Amino acid sequence: MKKPASNNAAAPRSGAAPTPSIIGSDVQIEGNVKTRGELQLDGAIIGDLTCGGLVMGESGSVEGSISADSVTIRGAVSGEIRARAVRLEKTAVVDGDVYHESLSVESGAKLTGRFAHTTSPSEAKTLEKADETPSFVSGTKSAAAE
Repeated sequence: MKKPASNNAAAPRSGAAPTPSIIGSDVQIEGNVKTRGELQLDGAIIGDLTCGGLVMGESGSVEGSISADSVTIRGAVSGEIRARAVRLEKTAVVDGDVYHESLSVESGAKLTGRFAHTTSPSEAKTLEKADETPSFVSGTKSAAAE
């Protein structure tokens, strides 16, 4: 005789790492998406995305802002990216500003926008603020440095 299936395994453990999520290439989401875990994005999101880590495939796209600890982009982004570590691979097409602590850009990646090194990329600031200097600007000093 078989034992009845237990539903206890499906309940999340407190303090456990969130389960990675996958959004397939045939999925389009209109609205904001939020998860504490890792996200593999091969589909499209029209809205803001907040996650622990993002790996975007070549068919993936986001029309909105991205906020994460680490981001790897192989697809298209139309909006700003805020992450501790940002990696733009050769197939990436980004139309927006990138705020980062660590940035890696492969040859062939397309970026239309500005990028700025910051120690707190998750804070909501714009590049026009005096305390953030775009990485392409050299030889300037802020008032705080003098």
